[in-house]
Amino acid sequence: MSHSTYFRELRSAYQAEIDDLTYDSEGGNVLRQRLAAQRKEIDFLLKMMTLSPEMVAVVFHQAFTFKQPGVMDHLLMQESDEFPEWDTVAQALQLAPWAQALAQRVLKEPMGDWFMTVAAGLEYMYHKADPAFAAEHSEDDERDDEEGASTDERFSEFDADDARNNESDAREREEAGADWMVEQGFDRKD
Repeated sequence: MSHSTYFRELRSAYQAEIDDLTYDSEGGNVLRQRLAAQRKEIDFLLKMMTLSPEMVAVVFHQAFTFKQPGVMDHLLMQESDEFPEWDTVAQALQLAPWAQALAQRVLKEPMGDWFMTVAAGLEYMYHKADPAFAAEHSEDDERDDEEGASTDERFSEFDADDARNNESDAREREEAGADWMVEQGFDRKD
């Protein structure tokens, strides 16, 4: 299935927004708290819903249950000016009870229906495998199979790489945070 240019471009931006909200400077998972704070700022965020919908759509992260994937797949093929009506999209999903009032607030805006469609599409994409990513890893798996590596060996190598990358990322975040604190006039913590 091919996605429209609109959704392809927003996919990585939405993923980056979720990633930015997920961890604090010490590497702790603070996604739930940050999303709650974002949701309280909905009136301010709505000013950005047409220019940067991915930044606002995060308030609906984990708010949708998708009952009709075919409708959502069709939506992802549409450009931003070709979206079906929100009522059509809304029939293909279920909104979590905690998100009902938030959605009603958004739908009062002139572009609210359009934005809710974008938010649902982004969240649906977030939970689906990226075809480009899947194809890339499929090729890697085929090469490993040809080289005789077992599935367990491939996963072990992948897990080890992930662990090294996560440790490296955490050290880089910690160092960047320390540098920033020094720039603000604080002594470096050793």
